[in-house]
Amino acid sequence: MAANTPGTPSWLGAVNDRAGLSVLLDHGPLTRNRICELVGVSKPTASQMMSRLLQLGAIEEQGLLAGSAGRAAVVYAARTDRRVGVALDLDAFELRATVVDAAGSERPMVRTPLPRDPTARSAVEEVRRAIDAASEAAGTSPDAVHTVCLGIPGYVDPGATGELFSETLPGWPVRGLRAILEGDLGRTVLIENDVNLAALAEREFGAAVGSDVFALLWLGNGVGASFDVAGDLHRGSFGGAGEIGFLPVSAEAAALDPAARTVQDLVGGRAVALLAQRHGIEADGFHAAREALADPDAADARRAVFDDLAERVAHIALPVIATLDPGLIVLAGPTANLGGEAFAQAVAGGIRRISRWYPEVRATSVEGDAVLRGARSLLGTRVREELLDSVAALGRA
Repeated sequence: MAANTPGTPSWLGAVNDRAGLSVLLDHGPLTRNRICELVGVSKPTASQMMSRLLQLGAIEEQGLLAGSAGRAAVVYAARTDRRVGVALDLDAFELRATVVDAAGSERPMVRTPLPRDPTARSAVEEVRRAIDAASEAAGTSPDAVHTVCLGIPGYVDPGATGELFSETLPGWPVRGLRAILEGDLGRTVLIENDVNLAALAEREFGAAVGSDVFALLWLGNGVGASFDVAGDLHRGSFGGAGEIGFLPVSAEAAALDPAARTVQDLVGGRAVALLAQRHGIEADGFHAAREALADPDAADARRAVFDDLAERVAHIALPVIATLDPGLIVLAGPTANLGGEAFAQAVAGGIRRISRWYPEVRATSVEGDAVLRGARSLLGTRVREELLDSVAALGRA
C-alpha cells in the first residue's frame, strides 16, 4: 500500500508531524504536554512526532522547563533557518530585502544601491547580491533560500514571453525575466507589481483590514492603483490592471493643469514638485520637494500643496470608482504618506463635490515599507507551506 494512502500509519504520522510543526511555528517553543493539548493527540503520539521531527532536522530541543511536580520537561522549537525565502522591493535607486521564515519572524532589512548606469545593470546579479546581503544580516545561509518574492514598479505579462513593462528597470531583460532569474539563481521566483503588494499589506495589517472591496491609490514619483475584491487582487488578463498613470486626464481635470496630458502628469512626482514651487518651496525634483515639504517650518506651504493636490486626486480617482465602486479608497505611497489623514479627508470631500459617489477615503496605516511588508506576507505563506509539505513528504518516505 502506498505511503501516501490516507489511513495508513505512514500517512497518519505525516499528518501528525505536519500538525506538530505547525503549532510550533504558530506558538513558539512548547513542551510535549502543551503540544498534546494543541494538536489533540496522546503523549506517546506526541513523543513519536517530536522524535521524527528531530530526526528530520525540522525542530530542536531548546532546553528544559521545570514542572510543578519537580520533573523538568523538554522544550521543543521549530527550526526556521533550514528553509527560508527573501522578499525584495526595488525602485530606481536601491533594492531592499529581508529574509522571510515560516514563523514570520522579524528579520533585518538591508539596502543595496543600484547602478545609475544602465549598462552596468544586471537583474540576476542585483537580486543575487540582495539575497546574500539579507542572508548575512539575518544570520542564515543563502543556500537556505528556496523562494524569492520580488516587488517591481511595473508588471510582467503572464503570457508565453513574460514581457516586462517597467520604466525604472533599465538593463533588465524585457522578456523571460522570471525564467532567467529562476534559471540563474536556482530558486523559485515570484514577481509582483509593487502597488499590488502594498494593497496586500493594507488588507492584512493596515487601513483595509475587514474591508469588502477597496482600491489603493499609490501616489509617489509614479502613480498606480490596485483593486482588492473580497481579499482577491484583480491583476487583469495581462497583469497590467491598475497602471492608471498612462490614462489621459478628463477635460475637467486638465483645467487644473493645462499642461497635464496623463494622470502621471497631473499627480505624479513632477506635478508635486511644481506645486511645491508654486507655493514657495524651492526644490529641484520630487524627492527634494518631498523632503522640503516634510520640514515642520513648511506647514503652511504643505497644507496649500495638499489642498491643491487633493482636488486633482479626486478627479483621477473617478475612473477607478466608476469601474469598481469600492466602499474604501486607501491612499498610499510617499506623497500620500506625507499628506496623511487630512489629505485623505480632503480627497474624500473632493470626490463628493464632483461626483455621485461617496467612498470612504483613508490614509495608509501600514508601518514601514508597505511593498516589502506585502512581499513578506505573500512569501511567508509560501515558505510555511513549502516547509510543512517537505516535512510531511520526508515523513512518508
